Amino acid sequence: VQLQASGGGLVQTGGSLRLSCSASGFTFTDYSIGWFRQAPGKEREGVSCVSGIGDTYYADSVKDRFTISRDNAKNTIYLQMNSLKPEDTAVYYCAAERIGQFDPPMLHTTRGVDYWGKGTLVTVSS
Repeated sequence: VQLQASGGGLVQTGGSLRLSCSASGFTFTDYSIGWFRQAPGKEREGVSCVSGIGDTYYADSVKDRFTISRDNAKNTIYLQMNSLKPEDTAVYYCAAERIGQFDPPMLHTTRGVDYWGKGTLVTVSS
């Protein structure tokens, strides 16, 4: 099983980045796939996820700025992050949770996550 994240980097306040996460080794459509993030000294928090049928979920802090999507043909999800703020600075982790464990999936707890990818660092400068 592998979740390969990419797309992090350094951007100025108000800028945009797009994260990608490519999955392999499991049945992609049986899982909600999404992103957690962890800033220095803080707990890991759910950011956004998309279910196997395309339902999307967002943390309040990123709603209306971030857009998540998935391409089942490519076993890949994308997180378009616009209007970035310094408080968005964190390591972003791609994760997969089997559908049906929590409602909504992934946003409020890491307990349902079955697979984790390595993080990708997003830094937003002020």
